Amino acid sequence: MTGRAAPHPFSLVGRTALVTGAGGGLGREIARALAAAGARVVLNGRNAAPLDALAAELGTARVAAFDITAPEAAEQLRQQGPIDILVNAAGLRDRAPLADLDPSRVRAMLETNLLGAFALCRAAAPEMSGRGWGRIINLTSIAGPIARGGDAAYTAAKGGLEALTRALAAELGPSGVTVNALAPGYFATEANAEAMADPGVAAWLAGRTSLGRWGRPEEIAGAVVFLASDAASFITGVTLPVDGGHLSHF
Repeated sequence: MTGRAAPHPFSLVGRTALVTGAGGGLGREIARALAAAGARVVLNGRNAAPLDALAAELGTARVAAFDITAPEAAEQLRQQGPIDILVNAAGLRDRAPLADLDPSRVRAMLETNLLGAFALCRAAAPEMSGRGWGRIINLTSIAGPIARGGDAAYTAAKGGLEALTRALAAELGPSGVTVNALAPGYFATEANAEAMADPGVAAWLAGRTSLGRWGRPEEIAGAVVFLASDAASFITGVTLPVDGGHLSHF
């Protein structure tokens, strides 16, 4: 056979991806995965130091440190140039009983987990639609479709982000933009360090999750690269659990 080989269906070569919350946790692993698939990655977070360290590791990434909840966040995204893939991975969790959730704490979780993502989607969508190609991937949580006590504001925010994903998929689909979400389960990230040290949590996961363990942060990689790639060109409006079988197991 002669001629050039067809591009790999999961290749992101030539695409530019902006990842919020890239300074740590799952956002950092998502940025690594997108870069490994060939994308030019723009690293976003509030603090520049961890972003600079990750950019040095990846070699081809650049840093865009800004607060996604700030009024100027949309304009700061536009200043990054055309974005093909937007991954809203920034998150905030503040567990508290309903009686302790004053409006300021609820507002902070809504702004980070829902309103910040909405603002960036709104800023990125026109250029994506104009080019006839775009990928928006929102990180929700298994706390979107299910709930537990003492976590009302986070659950409400993530449930809202899941609903926003469906709504934007319906609105932006005709222009060639897909909008999907990933719903992570229990991952061994810095934010869960205290729970990871608790033998009781490990025992509970062993009985409550099909795979019986914490997820490794790098195990988010395959799902995000898939949804960002041409291999997922006919998938939109979907929330894909990456949870080791938590939602399907009882």
